[in-house]
Amino acid sequence: MQKYRIVLFLALIVTSCQLFDKKVPDKDELLQEELEKINWKEVDQFPTAFSCDSIMDKELQKQCFFENIIQSIQERISADTLQILYPEIDTIDVKVTINPDATLKFEIQKPNDSISYDIKVIDSILQVRLSDFPPIEPAIKRGIKVKSQFILPVVINIAE
Repeated sequence: MQKYRIVLFLALIVTSCQLFDKKVPDKDELLQEELEKINWKEVDQFPTAFSCDSIMDKELQKQCFFENIIQSIQERISADTLQILYPEIDTIDVKVTINPDATLKFEIQKPNDSISYDIKVIDSILQVRLSDFPPIEPAIKRGIKVKSQFILPVVINIAE
């Protein structure tokens, strides 16, 4: 009887080890599954300016960042010859590119309306006025700093 128990015990041990033997998933399949899960259109953390980095809520921080950057651009170009050269312009669209190394690039976007103006002139004014723009931390996706671009409507205030 004791021998049968030992044989039965050994048989259970041998067959139970096979139950735990599982296939190792293919690394390419795992990578493909992970890449499909990632939303490439959104970042985990938006770029942030110094005045907004203490805000913990993601949406409030995003709102603070956009308000801060638009206000900074408006302040820098409001007292310029832009108002004299093109008094009919009340808003310009500025494409802001924030690179992973925290460098900034500003570009004027072509207007959709009937007002025509020389984009090169406005762009050169913008480049001069925004050359010493305050530092901005780049966006973060999965722990890595990434490039982000935004088109911001900047209202040109006409001082009277």
